[in-house]
Amino acid sequence: MNEQLLGREPAPVGRNLAPRFVAFGVAIILAVSGLGLRLFQLQLAEGSTFAAYQVLELTSERQIPVARGLMYDRKGRLLVENVPTFVLRILPAELPLKDRFELAQRISELTGVKTRKVIERLDRHTGSQFELVRITDVDTRTARVIAEDPTLFPGVQVDLEARRKYAHGQLMSHVLGWTGRISGPEYQALKDDGYYPEDLLGKAGLEAAFEDVLRGTYGLEEVDLDREGHEVEAPVILRQPVPGNSLMLTIDTRVQKNAEKALKWAMDRIGVKRGTFLAMNPQNGQILAMVSLPAYDNNQFAQGISMSEYTKLLEDPSKPMLNVAINEQYPPGSTYKLVTATGALADGRISTTGRLRTEPFLEIGEWKYWEWNREGWGPLNIFDGFGHSSDTFFYQLAGRLGIDRLAYWAHQFGYGRPTGIDLPGEASGIVPSNEWKRRTKNEIYFTGELYQAGIGQGYNMSTPIQVLNSYAALANGGTLYKPQLVRKIVDPEGNLVERVQPEVVHELDVDRSVLRTMRAAARRVVTIRHTDNLVDLPIVVAGKSGTAEFGVRDKQGRLPFSNWFAAFVPKQARKTASDPTGTAAVRREDSDLVVLAYLDDTRTKGNVATEVVKYFLQLHYGLKVDLRNFDFLVRDNFYDRNS
Repeated sequence: MNEQLLGREPAPVGRNLAPRFVAFGVAIILAVSGLGLRLFQLQLAEGSTFAAYQVLELTSERQIPVARGLMYDRKGRLLVENVPTFVLRILPAELPLKDRFELAQRISELTGVKTRKVIERLDRHTGSQFELVRITDVDTRTARVIAEDPTLFPGVQVDLEARRKYAHGQLMSHVLGWTGRISGPEYQALKDDGYYPEDLLGKAGLEAAFEDVLRGTYGLEEVDLDREGHEVEAPVILRQPVPGNSLMLTIDTRVQKNAEKALKWAMDRIGVKRGTFLAMNPQNGQILAMVSLPAYDNNQFAQGISMSEYTKLLEDPSKPMLNVAINEQYPPGSTYKLVTATGALADGRISTTGRLRTEPFLEIGEWKYWEWNREGWGPLNIFDGFGHSSDTFFYQLAGRLGIDRLAYWAHQFGYGRPTGIDLPGEASGIVPSNEWKRRTKNEIYFTGELYQAGIGQGYNMSTPIQVLNSYAALANGGTLYKPQLVRKIVDPEGNLVERVQPEVVHELDVDRSVLRTMRAAARRVVTIRHTDNLVDLPIVVAGKSGTAEFGVRDKQGRLPFSNWFAAFVPKQARKTASDPTGTAAVRREDSDLVVLAYLDDTRTKGNVATEVVKYFLQLHYGLKVDLRNFDFLVRDNFYDRNS
């Protein structure tokens, strides 16, 4: 209703609202003042705290890599070195997400690394955005292209990195091994020891076995970074780096080359896929040569092997990644007769003059256990029984010993457990016994199985390094050494850090006269021409051949087989007029060379392992003769010529 109609005057507009505006204005002033005061407090009063917090967020610790130790042979020849190589890395903090695919494409065009692989390596990185992610090695031209136009490669850095270079590639790949990028599980296990996600780690051979020695101790530095991840001040060293030490090996490159040449010659000629050759000084256990074929080139791994190449190596049926000398185990065949004969002599089951009659076979019920020549030899003593490698002779010796005493003597010679050589993955082998048979098969040991054990067949399994070591103990008079691959550890300046002393496993529990008898018996193997013309070499050689059957019988009932030959040479290797048979020389305990050849699935007319050893000895001693019997290398199943 109109107030004038009521006789009232209208009130002035501002009179009642003024207090409200005043109150509102005061509230605004107080709020702004409070915010300003808080802002002042944040900027000035607490600014130092937030500044420190900001610096803390952008302060990073990083490893200072050091040079990995080198490796030399026993004569000081360089085997493994570090060579500089360019490495492409990406700093995720400097790479916008929208640019990742385009950058990966550019890197792929330059390096050949697939685009998806570049992205995968970035995605797998779980560390800080300010940690560099390793992508690939690059050549000088690629490094120059990236350096000339860095705007096309945001976040990309090319740095120098040391890469392993193996002087002889396949020649020593199984001994030296290789290094590779640390895996996720390995990193989790080793990160507290100073490893980081993109680190290198010894993966095989001596690279793995002596990782702690070769790696050294990485340094540690603290760096302050700006918001883009750039260093704003010089790094602060928290821990000084200590370079890795180097290894001086027992391997002799010249001996290794001769061993490979002899083994490869036979394998190529008969088409055998797998074999090994070993040489050792029996006086201290030092390995002079260790060849395993087929081999691989460890430089492939040093340069960054592709997954397809790695898969090809792993799936190769000839298993080039495995060291035949230590990683694989086989029936030792007649080389094992050393154990049976030594045990029988030591336990008084036969004397040096005692004789056993050998027949074409021994019979147990309906089973016949044949002599290898299917004829027998008549009465034989220990020298001729070993010399002819008579199976029926050793069946009888094994029967007299029993399986448990046979196992005891096998353990004395080092069978049934790793030798302890400084390489990873060594197999243990199998030495059967009554307890072993009950535990593994819940059965008793049968006489026929005992016969087979006496000639190194049946359940018996051995590594080539075990067979070599057993003959080394024979040659040196009864000391079983741990095989040794490293002689010395030296610092980066070549100063001695540690001399690796020969390590005795144990002394054989046998009278030395027994081993003198067995060394003479090993010489008898050669002089009665069981090894064909090996006796005609101008040096004295003693040893034992072996044939190991396996697999499925052919239509004639014959099994495929492999060949062994273990041999030793007296220190005075050359024959003398006063000792024309060499028997006096081998009775001594001074031999400084024992060798072994093993070739898998040979099936040759003659024992090809003997021919390999023969060829090696001709090369090793510089003999001006060549007595290799090429007729023996005809391949078929001529089992009656191989024992």
